Amino acid sequence: MFLQFLFISSALLTIACSIAVLITKNLMHSCVFLLGALVGIAGLYATLGADFVAVTQIMVYMGGVVILMLFAVMLTGGKDFVSRAQNLLGLPASMGNKWTYGVGLLVGVVFLLTNIKLISGITMNVAGQPSTQTGSTVNQIGHLLVKDHVLAFEISSVLLLGALVGAAIIARPRKHN
Repeated sequence: MFLQFLFISSALLTIACSIAVLITKNLMHSCVFLLGALVGIAGLYATLGADFVAVTQIMVYMGGVVILMLFAVMLTGGKDFVSRAQNLLGLPASMGNKWTYGVGLLVGVVFLLTNIKLISGITMNVAGQPSTQTGSTVNQIGHLLVKDHVLAFEISSVLLLGALVGAAIIARPRKHN
């Protein structure tokens, strides 16, 4: 029952946020919806029993979205995203509406359920109790990465380093002579 609820809520969140990423025109809103879609995907991975991939999704990709938002603000000059109605009426910046609170609540619920699923799998395996699932995949993936596929692992780290250097070169200010 828990896994079914986690799957349905994760699927709905992923679909809704993915459509919202395509529809919205504001860069910051698009990044926030992308964050929601990535939370939903992590929940889907957790329901499949791929705990390593779910944690990687949370740590790497969701952290990457935060960095993406920072780069977006830096590259666009750090302008405040204020609507025309707020400028005309002199209103303070709003913290959201019913739609954004609903999406935020769904993201929070899926994130909480995903973490409950991942943590319960860890505690059951540590306590030595038999799990109803196939067990943790972390040991198997770690063994494969360090023993059998170490070259691919090192090549991916060099690729990520190159992407980081390229992003730093693109983001630095230009000198005009």
